Amino acid sequence: MTTSVNPPADAPLAVPSLADAEELTCDVLVIGGGTAGTMAALTAAEHGANVLLLEKAHVRHSGALAMGMDGVNNAVIPGRAEPDDYVAEITRANDGIVDQSTVRQTATRGFGMVQRLESYGVKFEKDEHGDYSVRQVHRSGSYVLPMPEGKDVKKVLYRQLRRREMRERIRIENRVMPVRVLTADGRAVGAAGFNTRTGQFVQVRAGAVILATGACGRLGLPASGYLYGTYENPTNAGDGYAMAYHAGAELTGIECFQINPLIKDYNGPACAYVANPFGGYQVNRHGERFVDSDYWSGQMMAEFAAEVASDRGPVYLKLSHLPEESVSALETILHSTERPTRGTFHSGRGHDYRTHDIEMHISEIGLCGGHSASGVRVDDHARTTVPRLYAAGDLACVPHNYMIGAFVFGDLAGADASQYQAYAGELPTEQLREAHELIYRPLRNPDGPPQPQVEYKLRRFVNDYVAPPKSGARLSLALEAFERMHTDIAEMGARTAHELMRCAEVTFIRDCAEMAARSSLARTESRWGLYHERLDHPQRDDASWFHHLDLHKSPSGAMEFTARPVAPYLVPVDGFDPVGGPSRVLGEVHAEDVAMAGSRDVAPVAAPAGTADPEPTPTPQTSVTAPAGEKSSARLLELVALAEEEPELAALQPYVTDPAPAVRREAVAVLTETLPPGTGTALAAALRDNAAEVRAAAAASLRELVETLPAEPDLRDGLAAALAEPDPVVRAAALDVLRALRLGDAALFADSLTDSDIAVRIEAVRALVSVDAAGELARAALSDPSREVRVAIAKGLATVGAERLAGDAPAADPAAGAIEAALTGLLDDPDALVRAAAYGALGTTGCPAPLTARAVAALAEQAWQVRAGAATALSVADPDVAVPALAKTLADANADVRKAAVLSLTRHRATEEARAALATATTDSDADVRAYAGRAL
Repeated sequence: MTTSVNPPADAPLAVPSLADAEELTCDVLVIGGGTAGTMAALTAAEHGANVLLLEKAHVRHSGALAMGMDGVNNAVIPGRAEPDDYVAEITRANDGIVDQSTVRQTATRGFGMVQRLESYGVKFEKDEHGDYSVRQVHRSGSYVLPMPEGKDVKKVLYRQLRRREMRERIRIENRVMPVRVLTADGRAVGAAGFNTRTGQFVQVRAGAVILATGACGRLGLPASGYLYGTYENPTNAGDGYAMAYHAGAELTGIECFQINPLIKDYNGPACAYVANPFGGYQVNRHGERFVDSDYWSGQMMAEFAAEVASDRGPVYLKLSHLPEESVSALETILHSTERPTRGTFHSGRGHDYRTHDIEMHISEIGLCGGHSASGVRVDDHARTTVPRLYAAGDLACVPHNYMIGAFVFGDLAGADASQYQAYAGELPTEQLREAHELIYRPLRNPDGPPQPQVEYKLRRFVNDYVAPPKSGARLSLALEAFERMHTDIAEMGARTAHELMRCAEVTFIRDCAEMAARSSLARTESRWGLYHERLDHPQRDDASWFHHLDLHKSPSGAMEFTARPVAPYLVPVDGFDPVGGPSRVLGEVHAEDVAMAGSRDVAPVAAPAGTADPEPTPTPQTSVTAPAGEKSSARLLELVALAEEEPELAALQPYVTDPAPAVRREAVAVLTETLPPGTGTALAAALRDNAAEVRAAAAASLRELVETLPAEPDLRDGLAAALAEPDPVVRAAALDVLRALRLGDAALFADSLTDSDIAVRIEAVRALVSVDAAGELARAALSDPSREVRVAIAKGLATVGAERLAGDAPAADPAAGAIEAALTGLLDDPDALVRAAAYGALGTTGCPAPLTARAVAALAEQAWQVRAGAATALSVADPDVAVPALAKTLADANADVRKAAVLSLTRHRATEEARAALATATTDSDADVRAYAGRAL
């Protein structure tokens, strides 16, 4: 009798043999399953390539996009913005150091990408007529397109990857982490990595390789000290930066860091792109707006940092002045779509947006092309300087590219890479051996220093010596520290495949830290505001440094630099005149000789034993994760398995009608993910389920899928029937979908104006606006008991009025009279916010003489919102009356009122009096007022 002996539970993983590697083959290898990677895989497959998508986590919920997206920062929508204006805006924000050919790809292709995403089911905010609700956040151009339900973007993309025709072309390998791109004959031919669950070594041969691994989010250490409490997605540890560098590709702008304003102690974004369109803004402790920069750039961050450090700090996100409906909408977006833990954080602090201004601070540094201007150098087809190697998304240096730019460059990379077929030669043995050593070295020293301690030490050095403001001395000390870190990293220990992944990430972070320090040392000027502020070179030096700073790995293994002149612009921008020309080879950049206390020629006297300061030990970090509830029902397990088979509706029908509500709810989720024909009608039927959780899931799914559902009669009938359901969530969702799909009419929608639920009546207002039902809206304007509904009606009347004006409605149009009469009645409303909305609507529909007089009088009302609305109304009034009144309003105590006055004066700037008034506003104490006045002149 023999007894098998199992290894101890804590025994380290065995080092696999290089000869036992699993080999995978494809035409196009995509590394990273986030924003750019999923789009690259889809496009390459659509062009006929066999695609392999590798993701070190799971594509369903990986990448920065997986947490949700609250809006698009760079949507160039025809009629609302011009591509050339966007290119100029990005050029100014980046102090002229841009390759405009790449930025212009995002500008010209972004709208097509928005439409493509919509065809997948991604929802962007639109008005009642189906036009995109683009908001103006920057002071020139309207590019911000909100996504109130953007938490599901990644789920929608994953559904596209799992479509039957895509599954035939795209092989997804989750839990496989590449660590090196393989090259042969000067071009990319594959990658080497390992399985992060089993530890198996994996080698890939490919015709082309697309890197889409995201930003380097774990470069600096957050003020909290938590390794993974970063502003950027903490799983993005600079993998692609390091792989591109070691493959021989050029990287550029690595000295231009990403630094962001954030919620203090939470490291979540302050959400200017979300809060500002609702009326939120950033103030110092005196309640003053202070940011003069007209773009969220390094210059803005310099102003922000100066304010935080001054006696006017701290700095706050101010939302407490907003009405309840705006605060509630912001909470929905910020606490669900943006970061689900944010509400819990504020609750623990006792914060409420209604009563508290939220303290802001500055994030740790990172590398990110999408939010600043650092990354792998690419051309306008996402090609790197290594043939058949591509980069897209936050990894690629396409300044301020954001989500839409990541999709655009993923698409460009996938299309161009699809022309290549799998490499048929022998994979480079030495490169495979080096990758194998990098991965498995920690297993040979399992009791060595654990990864969290080594990473903490490394990133503490980044904060101490590399974070701005920078100096040559500190950057030089950083290089010494990073060189010493080679030893610490070599001694790291690991026992599991997961720990191997984390150890490999530390090597990527160290590579990125050295790139950041050497690049910052090489550029001997200050540029991009806080992103690259050199204390020892405080001025911008266009004569020597109107260049890109490129770095690459030399054949000897050294990091070498080249100063590449900015190419002539496609779009002229005042203040910059690039002429191109030859590059300036800088070679290696060495540390400066940093003087120490005392002569280096004299040996120091040894201190008594035991007096040396030890290395600080990082605070132990505890992560508490609530385990997901186990699905005990066999029916639920059957559904999960069925979802992978792309089932037809008939196969799901038994689960949709299952006696157990939990099964029916899961069936709704599977319908939403797989989207078989007939899904819309089935979900509409589920709106009448007897279980609230099923109804809520069906309502959410219908809203999520509305862009992809066919407008069928059966769906209309099901939604119309749902309007009689007792559940207000169901009634509101039904109205929303009927409106979006153009399946309703004024008669159907008007019945809901008397609904008992406020949210349902607001949806009814939006639906009536979509069919230009001015009469129904006007009749309801004065009778609804809810302030929120009356505000919605006022805004809706403005939209309908604008549409009628754009359509050249006849002067005697009875609808125009009804709109004017309703708004006139709302000017007498007892609620100040309703009156403010009515005056604001007049700024769109027109402000005839009698109402002009009322608007002038309203400039003296107590409520600042009414004064601001009245100022807006005067933007379309007779200038002889409006301009003098608006000029006086520039002395109003409220900055928002003065801002509204400036914007209205801008529309009257053909008159000398308006221009004179605007000139006085350029010295206003409020940054926004100054900026808008300056723009107008």
